[in-house]
Amino acid sequence: MSRMTIAVPASTANIGPGFDSAGMAVNRYLTLHVEESTQWEIEHRSVHLPSVPPVTDHLVYQAALHTANAYNKTLTPCKITMESEIPLARGLGSSASAIIAGIEVANQLCSLSLTKADKLKLATEMEGHPDNVAAALYGGFIVSVLLPNGEIEILQKTDVPLDLVVYIPTFELKTEDARKVLPEQFSRNEAAAASAVSNVMIAALSAGDFTLAGKMMEADLFHEPYRATLIPNYEQIRQEAKLAGAYGTVISGAGPTMISFAPKGEGHKIESKLKTTFPSYEVQLLSMDDVGIHVSYISEKEKTSK
Repeated sequence: MSRMTIAVPASTANIGPGFDSAGMAVNRYLTLHVEESTQWEIEHRSVHLPSVPPVTDHLVYQAALHTANAYNKTLTPCKITMESEIPLARGLGSSASAIIAGIEVANQLCSLSLTKADKLKLATEMEGHPDNVAAALYGGFIVSVLLPNGEIEILQKTDVPLDLVVYIPTFELKTEDARKVLPEQFSRNEAAAASAVSNVMIAALSAGDFTLAGKMMEADLFHEPYRATLIPNYEQIRQEAKLAGAYGTVISGAGPTMISFAPKGEGHKIESKLKTTFPSYEVQLLSMDDVGIHVSYISEKEKTSK
């Protein structure tokens, strides 16, 4: 088997009112180097990755096994060396990236020739909703829906001329904890009002009216008012980013990372100002990844020549 490298982007989801449906791939990556072996072995090489659990408990292996089982295939053993730029439990889609990577491992090892739609279905079965996994798989800005009959529909947009600035705190926030603060249900009037905000935001992003899109991002009624209490400096970050020129600032995924959407070319100014204002945060300028998962190979001949 040739040595294989799989790179999967991080992702931000929800983007304000696009709850469990809107996602965007960003240019931080989970990278797997995969090579033939006599037994399964997974090695972590990143400060963003925890101690390696038993292989059978590893999310990448579980996603690979889920995929192989779905097609009645047997996984051949391999060694996986993982590097990551994606912090865990920070709202940047670390689990989604791992799931997409694991599905691709099985796709390659078992010669499944899966389509992206096939991979998205498998990933959504594991993740529960398609927003992060769709963005990590396809790249770009993705709006997705899991229909009651199990079908998944997506709309992808790659021409989104925005700078992205993230504010990553030192603490983690598990998605299940962030979901516990949300209401179990909304009244019809509440749901209609929240959906209207989301509709206008998506329409504004599609039309390139980023000022209106930013306003709607910050008007979410589905989750941000409830999760804001879990995130220190929530209002201060939004206010300072707005003063520095951001269109809008929202919780990334379930948090605690926050992300600003800014005019192209203006992100450096926002990054610089907020680094000074919030020195305990990792403040970084990012961009949208419009490719999604990428697979490359090194043949045995190439490995020997190196």
